Amino acid sequence: MKIKTHPLRLFSEWFQEEITLSKVQIPSAVCLSTNGIDGFPNARFVSFKELHNDTFVVTGPLNSRKGIEIENNAKVALTFWWTETERQIRIQGVATKISGQLADHYFNERDVYSQAVSLICEQGKAIDNLERLEKQVLEKVAQKTKISRPKNWGGYAITPIRMEFMEFKKTRFHDRKCYQKDNDTWILSQIQP
Repeated sequence: MKIKTHPLRLFSEWFQEEITLSKVQIPSAVCLSTNGIDGFPNARFVSFKELHNDTFVVTGPLNSRKGIEIENNAKVALTFWWTETERQIRIQGVATKISGQLADHYFNERDVYSQAVSLICEQGKAIDNLERLEKQVLEKVAQKTKISRPKNWGGYAITPIRMEFMEFKKTRFHDRKCYQKDNDTWILSQIQP
């Protein structure tokens, strides 16, 4: 089927519409799914940063479970669900680490508390005293000194190979369009509800 709108442009249009209407605290939340090192799929919500050079950028600790799983298998999926516009976008793609310079940019945009948590905490690791860890974070924030990006903090640029757009209908006859990349060309298919 002939493409009227490039899928990344369509994503941007839909995302902007949702951001404009959204009442949720983190409208940029997206479910990132990875292939678990234990053989089970693994999913969690992360903050979508932006489209950068035709990739979807997410950030976080590289030594977290998601980082380890991406390092082991770079094939990932993103799922956006938007309540205000009643739309869903599913993306499959390949994740690659972003540059240190770009990671610095995203880290510096974070508030100081988030920076301190990223510096001190080992995301996903077991702990026996959460209060002591929180005290360390608060002490770091109270120092009022610049916090540099930890070496284990970065992000991933996800290059899409498949994007499915779905608009929900009250009739349950949902409008679903799938864009599949074939070499450098996007092929559009209408999918049954």
